[in-house]
Amino acid sequence: VQLQASGGGLVQAGGSLRLSCVASGTRIFSIGIMGWYRQAPGKQRELVATITYGGTMNYANSVKGRFTISRDNAKNTVYLQMNRLKPEDTSVYYCNGRVLTAAWDDYWGQGTQVTVSS
Repeated sequence: VQLQASGGGLVQAGGSLRLSCVASGTRIFSIGIMGWYRQAPGKQRELVATITYGGTMNYANSVKGRFTISRDNAKNTVYLQMNRLKPEDTSVYYCNGRVLTAAWDDYWGQGTQVTVSS
């Protein structure tokens, strides 16, 4: 199973970006909760947002009202729409998925850099 994240980049404060993450593999039977995390230099990785298979969403307080997580179960894809970006949102963003193959396991994408200039 591989999770491939894309959509990062450089944007000015107040701008928007949309991240995507696709899970692929030959033995994926189901994907449970999916989410986005971020890690800035010198800091611990932190949760940004999660979404269950049924669409229940959870957000970090720092992004509520600005970021929206969604998913397309048919495409094994999770998205993160980021609006009104702030310089403190600058981080490497990682996607995560709980995937059922022979058993349930957690998988991580490779990370995509988001840089917000002031």
